[in-house]
Parts: sequence; structure tokens; C-alpha cells
Amino acid sequence: MERPEQYRFHNGTKALLPFAPEEYDDRIAGLRDIMELHGLDAVVLTSMHNVAYYSGFLYCSFGRPYACVVTATECVTISAGIDAGQPWRRSHGDNITYTDWKRDNMWRAVASVTGTGKAIGCEADHLTLERSEKLNAFLAPKRGMDIAPATMAQRMMKSPAEIALIKHGANVADVGGYAIREAVREGVTELEVSIAGRDAMEREIAKRFPDAEYRDTWVWFQSGINTDGAHNPVTNRKLKRGDILSLNCFPMISGYYTALERTMFVGEVDPASLQIWQANIAAHEFGMKLLRAGSSCSAITAEINDFLAERQLLQYRTFGYGHSFGVLSHFYGREAGLELREDIDTVLEPGMVISMEPMLTIPEGQPGAGGYREHDIFVVTEDGPEDITHYPYGPEFNVVG
Repeated sequence: MERPEQYRFHNGTKALLPFAPEEYDDRIAGLRDIMELHGLDAVVLTSMHNVAYYSGFLYCSFGRPYACVVTATECVTISAGIDAGQPWRRSHGDNITYTDWKRDNMWRAVASVTGTGKAIGCEADHLTLERSEKLNAFLAPKRGMDIAPATMAQRMMKSPAEIALIKHGANVADVGGYAIREAVREGVTELEVSIAGRDAMEREIAKRFPDAEYRDTWVWFQSGINTDGAHNPVTNRKLKRGDILSLNCFPMISGYYTALERTMFVGEVDPASLQIWQANIAAHEFGMKLLRAGSSCSAITAEINDFLAERQLLQYRTFGYGHSFGVLSHFYGREAGLELREDIDTVLEPGMVISMEPMLTIPEGQPGAGGYREHDIFVVTEDGPEDITHYPYGPEFNVVG
């Protein structure tokens, strides 16, 4: 029996996606406007964030390539046979399954939609050298273009439906924060506390979104020296009285990431630590007021830099002051064009969603050693920034256990 290179396995019925069909139609229409502007016949999207944004399908690659191909008339996800009918059920449009029986069947499936010798848009920041060579070999494009910056710009502007989902995510993060606060006590491990927060968030997501797929919600709960980096993983370290803690809750709802981050202490906070903590809170409160439409990321960054420099604390800052939210994650894409850094000149507009999250890291051996971080999420509106994070910050609420 001859085994096919590709086939359509439309098994079951379409699932309820995170957004209405009209939302995906609008996104694809926006992408087709970009295609028309640049004279592109097709776009081959390969990143998790863009495939999910335009189709609703969040893939799990496990070493296999995936794609979403958009032409003037079609939107087709390309998925591996190991996933069977799930990609079709979770895709807004069509789906083609490629088989493992012959190497590079994924690219043959892509070419069956795009044709060869066309003007093709792709994501230069996602394709490896090997996959870029495959694209050129199988599609033989007459012209190529990096579509990643334009798609990122489209994703940075949130629709009302996206903002509603992100607000749910911020609420879920608050639930995780309260669960963590209840779990903190001397002798408990970082791991045990993080489990309490993660479980509470997953249950809350299931309550709010009973038809969703549940994946990738996580907690980074750090203590002591482990608080020095923002993305340090959880360990089995036991909490001690006087420890500085970093609460980091990250609910994921259908690929949409939100976050809650707070400084905490176990039982008591020493005077040196309290002074640094209050200074970082002051920078946080100062920065929150700056998130107004018409302000640029670089200008906001400069003002917070000056604020910390006046207090002789700028040398303890290690990264930017905030970033965009939407379809992103620690293991796939980000919207790097909307980050509060010196080298980003993007101007804030209504409909953008951005965090304010200053962090100061005091090295071990110095008074107040540890990492101090507060984090709120804001929707930029015509009337000013709307804070959608509600879990309290500061020593009055977060000296616990």
C-alpha cells in the first residue's frame, strides 16, 4: 500500500476557540492587508505565537515543524500526524496533516497551498538556517520578505475581545497570588508553595473557561538568593524567617500570558531590606503614572532611570521596566517592539497592553541582599492607564507566614 505524503484528517467537529470566528477573520484580513501592501502571494507562519494568533491552534512541536499558510483565499494550518484531528478541531480554517513516511513532507504540504515561484512572507526571527533552506528549496520563491515585524505590530494592538481575555488572565493571576500567600510559612519549600499557586490558577481557568485546553500555567516562586533573577526556576529550598521572597504567577489561557509578581518576606523584614523594597515600590508607582498614550517606551525608561539614579539605585537594575502582553510565553514568542527599554522608541497607543515591573537586585553580602520586584499590567486607554492587577503590593500585605 502506498502511504500518502499528506492528507486531511477532519476528525470530529470544530472546537469552541478562544475567540469568535469574526475575530480570526479580522486578524487574517489585517494580514492580507499587509500582504497586499508588500505584494505577497502567501505568508508562511511557523512560530507558535503567530500560528495561534491567526488560526487559534497552539501547536506542540516536540521537534517537528508546524505552519499556518495564508493566501488571498485560504488559511490552512499544517500539522504532524502525531496530533491526529486535534489541529483541525482547534483551527479556525482548514488543516492539512503531513506524514513522517518521507523527510520534509511538511514543506511539501506547505507548497501544496502556496504553489512555487511566488512572493512569500516568512518569519526571519523564527526560521532556523536549515528550515530557511527548506523553504527556499521547496517553494522556490521568486521573492521573499520578513513578515515578523509587521505581524508583531498587528499583535501589539489588542482587540476588545483580547483585552477581555487578558483581564481574565490578570484576575486568575491574583487568585494564584492569594493561594501562594496562604501557603507561605517557615519550613515549606519553594516547590510546595509554587504547586499551591499553580493548582489554584488552573482550577480558576477551568471555572472561567470550561471549553478551553489547559496547558503551560506555571509559578516561579523564589526565596533568598534565588530571588536575584527574574526568571530563576523553582527549587526545593526551605523558607526561613526573614527570607526575601519573589511571587511570580503566570496563568496561560489559550496561549495568552499574564503575570503577577510581588516581593514578599517571611515573618519579618529587616530595616535595610525594607528601605530597598520601599524604593522599588516608589519607582513602580512613579512608572505606573507614565504609561499614557503618546509616550514612547524609551522616554518612559529614561524617566524611571533618572528616578532611580537620584536615589543611587540605578546600578541595581538589570533589565527593562515592562513589556507587552498577548500571545507570548517563556518558551515562545514575545512582542519585543513594545518593551520599556532605552532602545525601543514605540509610542504607546490605546489598545496596547503593557506591564510596569521595575526590579532591583542587591548582591549577596550587602545589606538588603535579594531581588525586589513589583509587577502590574495596564491597558492603555485614551483616558490613561487602566491597572488590571488587583493583588496588593508592599510590606503591609506581603510580610507573611
